[in-house]
Amino acid sequence: MRINDFHINIKVRIIENFISRFIGSMIFPFMAIYLSIHFGKKTAGILLVVNVFAGLFVNLLSGYLSDYYGRKKIIAVSETIRFFSFLIMCSCNSPWATYPLITFFMMMLNSLCWGLSVPANDAMLIDVSTEKQRKFMYSIMYWSSNLSVAIGGVLGGFLFEDYLFQLFIVMTFLSFLVVILVLFFIEESYMPNNQSITIKKHLIELFSNYQFVLKDTKFVFFVLAGVFILSSEHQLTHYISIHLLEIMPEQKLLIWDIDGIKALGILKSINTILVVMFMLFIHKIAFKYDDKKVLLIGSILLVTGYSVMSYSGHIFILFMMMVIATIGEVLFGPLEQTYFASMPPDQYRSSYLAFNGFKFNLSLLIASITVLISSIVPSFMISVLILGLGLMGVLIYYMILPQEKKDFEQN
Repeated sequence: MRINDFHINIKVRIIENFISRFIGSMIFPFMAIYLSIHFGKKTAGILLVVNVFAGLFVNLLSGYLSDYYGRKKIIAVSETIRFFSFLIMCSCNSPWATYPLITFFMMMLNSLCWGLSVPANDAMLIDVSTEKQRKFMYSIMYWSSNLSVAIGGVLGGFLFEDYLFQLFIVMTFLSFLVVILVLFFIEESYMPNNQSITIKKHLIELFSNYQFVLKDTKFVFFVLAGVFILSSEHQLTHYISIHLLEIMPEQKLLIWDIDGIKALGILKSINTILVVMFMLFIHKIAFKYDDKKVLLIGSILLVTGYSVMSYSGHIFILFMMMVIATIGEVLFGPLEQTYFASMPPDQYRSSYLAFNGFKFNLSLLIASITVLISSIVPSFMISVLILGLGLMGVLIYYMILPQEKKDFEQN
C-alpha cells in the first residue's frame, strides 16, 4: 500500500489536516491562559463552558448538513469562515490595540467551524477509501496529526507570551492556504439528491436522522465504550496534572530538578514524540494479528497507564506508564477508527460521524467531573474510578465486537 494509491481527496486531506492541527496546537491550548489574564479565572471558566456547549450543538447539526448539502460545500464554507475569524483575531491582538472579548467570540466561531467541518472531512475520507486502504490511511492521518501537534505545541509554548501577534499572522496565512486547498483541489465525494426544504423540514429530518442513529444499539454502545476509554486519556490534562502539582516532590532527573508541573510537560512531550515514532512500525506488526484482540490489548494498556499515573508521584514510574499508555494509544486509535468506518449506512454516514464525535466532549466531561469529586474522595479511589471506567469500556468492546470484521460490517 502506497500513498500514491490514495484518492486525491485523501492526499489533500492529509496535508490540510497537518496544517490545521499545526495552527490549532500553536494557539488554542493556551487560550485559557489568555482569557484568564484578560477576564479573570471565574469569567474565563464561564466563557470556556459556553464554548464547549456551543460545540456540542454544532456537532449535532454538522453531520446532517454534510449529508444534506455534500462534503465539499460544508468544508469550504467552514474553512473560509475560520480564515476570517483568524484575520479578525490577528487584528484584535496587534501591537496597537487588544480586544479580548472580540477575540473570544472569534475563538468560539473558529471552534464552531471546526466542529462543522470535521464530520464532513471524516465522511469524505470514508467515501473515497476502500476497506483495504483505511488502516494505512488512518495510520498516516494519526501519525501526521501527532507530528503537527508536537511541532505546533513547542512553537506555541515558546512564542505565545511574547510573540502573540506574529503567531496570529502565521495562523492567518496558513488558514488561507487551507482554503485554497479545499476550494481548488478537493473533489466532491457525495452528491445528495435533495430538494430545497423549509427550516421546519430541516429540523424534522435532523431529528429523524439522529433517531435512526440511536436505534442502532451496537453503535451507541460502541461510542459509550470509546467515551469511557478516552476519559482515561483526558485525565492527563485534568486530574493527573492537579495530582502531580499537589503531591509530587521535586526530583532529580540527570542534571535537572523536576517538579509536578515540569513532569506534566515532559509526559505530554513523551506521549506526542512516541506516538510519532511508534506509528512508523507498530501498525505493521499489530495489523498482522486479529483486529479485536489488538484493539482490546491497546485499550487495556492505555487505561492501565493513565490509571497508574493518576496515583503515582515517582518520575520514573510516570515515564514508564506513559510509554505503556502511548503504545496502547497507537494500537487502539487507528483500529477503533477502522471498526467505526464499517458501521454507518451511506445515507447516514455524516450523522453517525457527528454522533461519534460526542466521544470527545463526553469523555472531557467525565475528566472534568473527576476533578470536582477529587476534593472529597481520596486519590486512591479516584485512580480506581479511572481504571474502573476504562475497563468498563474494554468490556463493552469485548461484548459487541465480533471476532471477524466481516461479521461486524454485515451486522
